[in-house]
Amino acid sequence: MFLRIDRLQIELPLPAEPAPNAAAALQELLGGKYGEMSTLANYLFQSFNFRSKSKLKPFYSLVANITAEELGHVELVSNGVALLNNGPGAPDDVEADISNAPFADMKDIRLAASFNGGGAMPMNSNGASWNMDFVTTTGNVIIDLLHNFHLECGARLHKLRVYETLTDPTGREVCGYLLVRGGVHAHAYALALEKLTGVDIKKLLPTPNIDLDKIPESQKYLDEGSHRRLYRFSADDYKEMAGIWQGEKALPGDPPGTLEVVDGPPTGGKIPELEGTPSAFAPDYAPEEMFEIATKLYKKSR
Repeated sequence: MFLRIDRLQIELPLPAEPAPNAAAALQELLGGKYGEMSTLANYLFQSFNFRSKSKLKPFYSLVANITAEELGHVELVSNGVALLNNGPGAPDDVEADISNAPFADMKDIRLAASFNGGGAMPMNSNGASWNMDFVTTTGNVIIDLLHNFHLECGARLHKLRVYETLTDPTGREVCGYLLVRGGVHAHAYALALEKLTGVDIKKLLPTPNIDLDKIPESQKYLDEGSHRRLYRFSADDYKEMAGIWQGEKALPGDPPGTLEVVDGPPTGGKIPELEGTPSAFAPDYAPEEMFEIATKLYKKSR
């Protein structure tokens, strides 16, 4: 099901400086009820629990491939959180001054649970843990797909709210991209339900009713046609989902064009190398010493 690649699904701009409050806001896209952890877990367990995978293969293939993409979304948001927490990195010769309150921003209540070295965690912006109560899997394909449509629409509202809290380009880029891709997933589930029931659920889109042309960070992804693509994360499997998606038209309000299935994952961008936060290591080894130790161990293993 998964094609793990050491690349993010998009290139993220580096923040000019650490922005822990923005990182905390972005955590909502991970551990909130409508966050990426929820979409990943819902689709993952639904794909495991599919009854008669062979008879329902187009719908199983759709859920399985969206699951694979959601794993990449979790990785993308996690890297956005890490970038915003750490900033562009510090030179190797900067020493940690723990007397200067380097984690002063964590007095903010949203950051109270964030003493994790500046990385992402499966929690929302208030530090409340993500939990399995956010997962719905019934064994009934229509109910599960209807739930997934609701989940993607809720996630769209979620991303818009987080976007409205941010001014930092790193976090806004994450939101802009995920708003486009979340729209694709909602559209896909609407088309799947239409094939099963005859009900034109895509008339409910976009929900909430805000066109993405109002989101500057979404524009380049719309211009390149990302809103018209589903990705197939396997060289040989899941071809059946093309019967749900391929040949249909883009939604009104989005740039026009025919929907297509693309073999393979998005091109993506490199995962940024963080230099480490000296104060997170103090009073132990400095980041550059950890890197030196790791390099020696790697050479010894060759």
